[in-house]
Amino acid sequence: MNIACAKEIKTHEYRVGLTPSNVKEYVGNGHKVFIEEGAGEAIGFLDEHYEKNGAKIVDKKELFDKAELIIKVKEPLEEEYEYFKEGQILYTYLHLAADERLTKMLLSKKISSIAYETIRLGNSLPCLAPMSMIAGRLSVFEAAKYSQKTYGGSGVLLSGIPGVQKGKVVIVGGGVVGINAAQIALGAGAEVSILDINTQRLAYIDQIFNMRVHTYYSSKANLLNLLEDADVVIGAVLIPGAKAPKVINKEDLVHMKKASILVDVAIDQGGCFGTSRATTHDEPIYELDGILHYCVANMPGCVAKTSTIALTDTTLAYGLKIANRGFKEASLSDEALLQGVNTHKGLLTYEAVSKAFNIPYTEASKALA
Repeated sequence: MNIACAKEIKTHEYRVGLTPSNVKEYVGNGHKVFIEEGAGEAIGFLDEHYEKNGAKIVDKKELFDKAELIIKVKEPLEEEYEYFKEGQILYTYLHLAADERLTKMLLSKKISSIAYETIRLGNSLPCLAPMSMIAGRLSVFEAAKYSQKTYGGSGVLLSGIPGVQKGKVVIVGGGVVGINAAQIALGAGAEVSILDINTQRLAYIDQIFNMRVHTYYSSKANLLNLLEDADVVIGAVLIPGAKAPKVINKEDLVHMKKASILVDVAIDQGGCFGTSRATTHDEPIYELDGILHYCVANMPGCVAKTSTIALTDTTLAYGLKIANRGFKEASLSDEALLQGVNTHKGLLTYEAVSKAFNIPYTEASKALA
């Protein structure tokens, strides 16, 4: 199979879908690998490193012309749509429930797509988890930075010092993002609270943090009470493959202290705050009703080398399975991959996306039969 790795073009997106060592794995399995020129240069993966491992370096047009399996990190942007051809396989983060135009492009061009974020192994999302860990940890670093008065924040040091109150961090959602955010916030010395709708998850969090985190059932009343004293609120809510629910609305902002900060880690899935809109690393924050919002849609992109290695450590095995067995056989023989299928030959195969845009839905197993 012809494997093609495209260079990311999103603002300050330096991750790359394949490392040079990944190329060696694909070539060793009998596949041809094409890398877009300069795809990994920003993080030290030079074209010559890819060539040394058996890849051919090409421009974007030739890459897509030759591609059977296209491997990326982020969802294609509109300026990339023209390069796609009917029958190609796309393997990347898609977040389709927040992107109707991309969904319709994939359907109209009959692209077979597998989304990293919906590959499901039991109760885990193996290809999403490493980026969730990174985004959760980054959320606290970014909140600490933009809490500084020089960036328009409240001027609170999250750790406090002896004799001075600590900053208060509220995390909505106790999944991978939430736990990693709590780990860093606690390490920084902040006072940390987590809300979740799963009481068993709250009990687990209580145990792993040795009761140093305040845990609350995620009711509206509990959330509003915590908002009043919060210096930082981190949105870490996830419904796999679906639009994120809005847990804080515009009218709720009146309960918050001026210059406190909302960090919406769910922005890729539409955001879990009603006042969120996607931002970039160039302009990461904006102010609304006196509250700062940090809503960067590719947070892990700023630590691109760590992110790329962490991501490809999990995506490689599934990518090899697709290349070795073909899209249909690989998906039907692996339940985790089957759940990752979002579109196939003009059919939408992920129910949450169907509900988001009222597009007919076909079960992936039936679409592939």
